[in-house]
Amino acid sequence: MARNPLRTLLTSMGVFWGICMLVLMVGGGNGLQNGIHAMFDGFDMNCMFVWSQKTTMPHKGFRPGRVYNFKNDDITAIKEQVPELKYVCPRAQLGGYGEENSVGRNVKMGNYTVCGDYPDYIHIQKFDIEQGRFLNDLDVSERRKVCVIGQKLVEELYTPDEEILGSYIKVQGVFFKVVGTFKTMKQGNEAIEEQRTLFIPFTTFQRVFNWGENVGWFALSVKPGYDPDAVEMKVKKILLGRHSIHPDDLRAVGSFNAASEAAKFGNLFLGIDFVILVLGTGTLIAGGIGVMNIMLISVAERTKEIGIRKAMGATPSNILGMIVSESILLTLLSGCLGLAVGVILISITDYVVGVPVASDDGDPSLFRRPEIDSGTAIFSIIVLVVIGTLAGWYPARRAVRIDPITALRTE
Repeated sequence: MARNPLRTLLTSMGVFWGICMLVLMVGGGNGLQNGIHAMFDGFDMNCMFVWSQKTTMPHKGFRPGRVYNFKNDDITAIKEQVPELKYVCPRAQLGGYGEENSVGRNVKMGNYTVCGDYPDYIHIQKFDIEQGRFLNDLDVSERRKVCVIGQKLVEELYTPDEEILGSYIKVQGVFFKVVGTFKTMKQGNEAIEEQRTLFIPFTTFQRVFNWGENVGWFALSVKPGYDPDAVEMKVKKILLGRHSIHPDDLRAVGSFNAASEAAKFGNLFLGIDFVILVLGTGTLIAGGIGVMNIMLISVAERTKEIGIRKAMGATPSNILGMIVSESILLTLLSGCLGLAVGVILISITDYVVGVPVASDDGDPSLFRRPEIDSGTAIFSIIVLVVIGTLAGWYPARRAVRIDPITALRTE
């Protein structure tokens, strides 16, 4: 190796480039997965949302285009008929989905989202409770006029030295006592919108804002081990039947199934991991073949040396160990250097485009925290040792079979 530095360098480039590319691909794949997972931050991955839409098919004398609302009885029906659900949370929003309303405290006013919810909703859309508590069952059963407010309401309606818990906020002339504050787990525009939210008990919302028995939409969480698509269809069929809608008019019930979407991304990640495995393995094998070829040339050039060693008493295991150890050393040196360079490049990428990363509209990037864990690095070292051993084994076997007498005659 020392007598032929250029040849050694060119040979090691194959393994160096292979392991470096493998590290970069694994790190890039992890960055993509982290970005996709960030989209679901703050959500139960087994959740789904179901809302009413206009009917599109005639049924039982009703024409298509009929508008209907979910009712309180639907809550009980879903809980009783769909045991696969862990949480059933009816929801309502003042003014409709995406609308904001005037909320005030003393002389300060602002437009915020006002939602009616059940206590279990915190398990579906998760929050960090900073002060006090979230809604509880007594709030719902007693229709208490209490609320939990987001961080933006705290910043815009309160001064830093004011006591928040126990204070009152007015919504459409009705006062609600603040029992807790929260901070979202999301990022980007969704985080800003969510922290401009005020939660009040669902039953209180219905009474105070004259919603009667109406339910805006449902937030549901599927128990682990059940097919989320099958559960979604079961819920839709129940709601269609209860509101005299054609059983095939699935467009009359809108839905978003986070579990199903997460499963699709999971399949995408499996595909990416498979491609990385194939490309990385192919590149490393190509590098190993290069090392084996050089070791064959080295054995041919050192025929006389090997003959002398045998004549002086070197055993086959000595010759075998000598050639294989050189192959492993060459592979390890070039591979570890490639691993180090790959980690450095990933660190630079993380510094340049890592967290916090935001697109022009303020939402998190789909590429976050490219990284490679210690397990992958250790596995790469083991692979390098295996490749070095295999690359040196065949040349070493040829060296072992060299006849000492014939070798000594070689010029």
